[in-house]
Amino acid sequence: MIYGYARVSTEGQDLAYQLQKLEAAGCCQVFQEKRSGMNTADRPQLAKLLKALGPGDQVLATVTDRIARDPLDMLNILSTVKEKGAGLRLLDEPFIDTTSEMSDLIMFVVGWAAKWQRKRILENTANGRAMAKARGVKFGRKPKLTPHQRQEILRRIENGELIREIARSYNVSHSTISRISNA
Repeated sequence: MIYGYARVSTEGQDLAYQLQKLEAAGCCQVFQEKRSGMNTADRPQLAKLLKALGPGDQVLATVTDRIARDPLDMLNILSTVKEKGAGLRLLDEPFIDTTSEMSDLIMFVVGWAAKWQRKRILENTANGRAMAKARGVKFGRKPKLTPHQRQEILRRIENGELIREIARSYNVSHSTISRISNA
């Protein structure tokens, strides 16, 4: 059997490119998921794929970081594939092919590079976030109530109005008003 594995990190990302490549390569079944590549244990479709492997089967993916971002994860996956008597090939990185004895070394180096790249992405994202904060960009959900409405709510609470009634008048939950009164 020729199995495919396609992965993207978030629900908003698209698997189309990977699926097209895997189907064109002759995959009979493609395991796909939209989950981070950081934690191999948290990828049920990868686990299913590895469990399904038998002698002579082949696993195809497009590139290294679709399989794993960590070199140790990559080596563990490679070890599992080999223990099952199967092979692993990466379509966009043709030098990755488990039929060669050098594949362990190459897989480790490529896995390390994927981890390094992931670290750079996280650093760049953190730096971008810090710069945006310094420029005054606000993150997270917009507040449901304006500062003026908050002041008004506090006055209404002081005047003895019920939290339930205040919440209804602003079309917010009871807990939103309670948080304002307890702040």
